[in-house]
Amino acid sequence: MNTGLKSTDYHFAGQTKKYTGKVRDVYEFDHALVMVASDRISAFDVVLPEPIPYKGQVLNQIAARFLAATADIVPNWVESVPDPNVTVGKKCAPFKVEMVIRGYLAGHAAREYKAGKRILCGVNLPDGLKENDKLPTPIITPTTKASEGHDEDISREEILKQGIVEESLYIQLEEYTQALFQRGTEMAAERGLILVDTKYEFGLYNGEIILIDEIHTPDSSRYFYADTYADLQAKDEPQRQLSKEFVRQWLISEGFQGKDGQKIPDMSEEKIKSISDRYIELYEKIIGDTFDRVDTSDIYNRIKGNIENSINLQ
Repeated sequence: MNTGLKSTDYHFAGQTKKYTGKVRDVYEFDHALVMVASDRISAFDVVLPEPIPYKGQVLNQIAARFLAATADIVPNWVESVPDPNVTVGKKCAPFKVEMVIRGYLAGHAAREYKAGKRILCGVNLPDGLKENDKLPTPIITPTTKASEGHDEDISREEILKQGIVEESLYIQLEEYTQALFQRGTEMAAERGLILVDTKYEFGLYNGEIILIDEIHTPDSSRYFYADTYADLQAKDEPQRQLSKEFVRQWLISEGFQGKDGQKIPDMSEEKIKSISDRYIELYEKIIGDTFDRVDTSDIYNRIKGNIENSINLQ
């Protein structure tokens, strides 16, 4: 099998800090961030034990494409992509919320709805919906941004009441979220896809709101195939999806949803390869290009060298 990048532990000249997230290793410098997209995979806010070859490259390159395609809506943090797994950009002060926007009743929202909830993050949902139905209008359902553990649903009212984000800034975050979702929806339609739901993260840079992290990737978004959507919905059959939901469903079938006392199922080489193949399929469908599998035989040192060259150039 090809090698997956599980973690990095670099020490660069001028580096001030390192942060390890669920799937990214972030190296801080005085005025810049270097974000390494590892091949770790998480679900239910838990990092699974084995890396998925090419996953980091898939996510980093999809994000780079969509960030460039939305820069006219909101400025973003990217300054360069010196390696297929690496993005270098502005060091922003992140808002402590994730702006989740949903056009359809799917995933977490569908599970909450099925459990009887009709208010999600302060937003009223009508009765009579079934899983994967299109919502009357896209809704924003924010979550707190947890440094550890699970992100939690939160309402607009609570965000403002707790002072997590100043109201004037939050209004701007909502406007950017709606505009980005509209652009993502249009771009998905060109590929025969429906952008079902997604999330955006923002930060402040010199007092300006900046779009940060990844956008419109299969880890941060859910897509349906447009050509079969109506027929499958009419038959009450599961939708054909492009998202990480297939990983969540496999875990659920193995009795794991990230709850206390549950054991992460074993990941065989066959399962790892199947997940890797699925991520590459997602890339090719979302982007419309053939995925270029870069050499992963010495991925750790390849990334290190490309970061050092980037730092020296800057």
